[in-house]
Amino acid sequence: MFTTFTLLVAVGCSLRLALNWILRRRFAVGLSVPQALAGALVVLAGLPDFLQPLSFPIPLGMTVGLLLPDLFMRRS
Repeated sequence: MFTTFTLLVAVGCSLRLALNWILRRRFAVGLSVPQALAGALVVLAGLPDFLQPLSFPIPLGMTVGLLLPDLFMRRS
């Protein structure tokens, strides 16, 4: 059985791939987030509620799934 975290990562990756594919076909534009910002968003999503400086409504698994390509690949 898959855990909720792995399912959220899979959904996040699927959404990112679909969005990237649509943007590339229609507008010839790629979607990317700088690595420092991607890392900061993952850390912000992983913080407990009482330590978060601002509300971040996206769960950690979804955030990791959406930002996984930006964390592993460097684009120039």
